[in-house]
Amino acid sequence: MGVEIGSLAWAQGGAPEGAAGLFSLVPFILIFVVFYFLLILPQQRKQKQHKEMLTKLKKGDKIITSAGIWGAITRLDKETATVQVDDNTKVKIQRENIARLRTDDEG
Repeated sequence: MGVEIGSLAWAQGGAPEGAAGLFSLVPFILIFVVFYFLLILPQQRKQKQHKEMLTKLKKGDKIITSAGIWGAITRLDKETATVQVDDNTKVKIQRENIARLRTDDEG
């Protein structure tokens, strides 16, 4: 009679405690995997590309800063860049604030 009660509980969805704990974690693991591939991994790739672009900068490159200032690099230091934004106006900025290089189409 004890065997019937145990098999009846199993048939009604009473899983062993170890398996129940594991199955309750599956949705959280799936959510983390989705977030990793949709949010974290693309952001890491973008940061890597930006860092690579900053290392390849050279004098004369036309850039756009993160603040939206357009200019041309006149001097590069280890952590800063001097950007000419007008004929007589130069601005010293941190290299990390250079958002991207301008294309020839952008003027």
